[in-house]
Amino acid sequence: MPGIWASTYRRRPKHVAPAKLMAKREVRIVAKTPGLVCAHHHLYSTLARGMPPPPKTPTNFQEILEQIWWRLDAALDLEMIRWSAMLGALEALESGTTAIVDHHESPNAIEGSLDVIAAACAEVGVRVLCAYGITDRNGAEGAKRGLEENERFIKAGGNGLVGIHAAFTCSDESLRSAAALADELGVGAHIHVAEGVGDIEAPDRLDGLTSDAWLLAHCVHLPTNHSLRGTILHNPMSNLNNEVGYANPARFTSPVALGTDGIGGNVVESFRLAYVMQRSVDVTCGPDTAWSWLETGWDLMPEARTDEVTWSYDPMDPWHIAFTPGIRPLEVKVDGEIVYTDGAPTRVDAAEVRARAAEQAERLHARL
Repeated sequence: MPGIWASTYRRRPKHVAPAKLMAKREVRIVAKTPGLVCAHHHLYSTLARGMPPPPKTPTNFQEILEQIWWRLDAALDLEMIRWSAMLGALEALESGTTAIVDHHESPNAIEGSLDVIAAACAEVGVRVLCAYGITDRNGAEGAKRGLEENERFIKAGGNGLVGIHAAFTCSDESLRSAAALADELGVGAHIHVAEGVGDIEAPDRLDGLTSDAWLLAHCVHLPTNHSLRGTILHNPMSNLNNEVGYANPARFTSPVALGTDGIGGNVVESFRLAYVMQRSVDVTCGPDTAWSWLETGWDLMPEARTDEVTWSYDPMDPWHIAFTPGIRPLEVKVDGEIVYTDGAPTRVDAAEVRARAAEQAERLHARL
């Protein structure tokens, strides 16, 4: 793939013995790629780690939402959102991801939340495409406030999409309003589609509303011959974790991109899992298809193509990466600036970010 993947061989100086150079670790082979894109993230979920157990053990996906995620997002405030986003952006950068497509929800801290996320990511040096996921589960007024947050952020110049939680938590009126707002603003919408069996009516309810600019997350139970337009966002680790099934995205003719659904920002890890999951249903497949899903991320955030990641392994080829654990970035440049080198970010203190995020996690967990 000329122009995208490049290897750099650092040549030894003349008249210097190879053994001496190797002893000094002055010779190494490195590979460079553009910055990777996490096509579906929930940065607010970063503080969920270590949270107290829910009132009762969830036994299905709907109960996971009710007992865990909807309790957590309702407890968020802007300070928690800030440090959760900053930690999530830091972890993405540490894995070579320079661009995040985020889907946010905080029903008791809606106004200004997208500004907080954008500022936190910018402070770390990571690009972000924001959206606030509207929902009627907190009433029609909550959905209206969510729409207003998307509109305010995008009209103020923010890099955003119109967010929708999912069809099954939104009224038809809210779905139509979100689609109309996206059309008015000239952007797409970012929505969960048929992640669980409780959302199998999504294709019918969204019929006629979607466009090629829409992002359709999960699509586990989406029919192969669906009529929805947009890019499907595959999140294999999350789907396994929530026992919702395997999307098998190779069956779709729609474009497919890779996300994490909030379980970190390591897109290389998502690629490796996406490959073995595909392999589990089709032993004839190679890793090239899953790698093409990773590459689709650049269509969603093309600015990441200009970023540069220098990796610890060469070649950064799907047939190698699929079977090579522990690949890590050595240096990351975003918009020409070195934002990560020698195992540390350059714009923020990683230890401080983790300490402040831990403080906010403790506050959050106390509310649950």
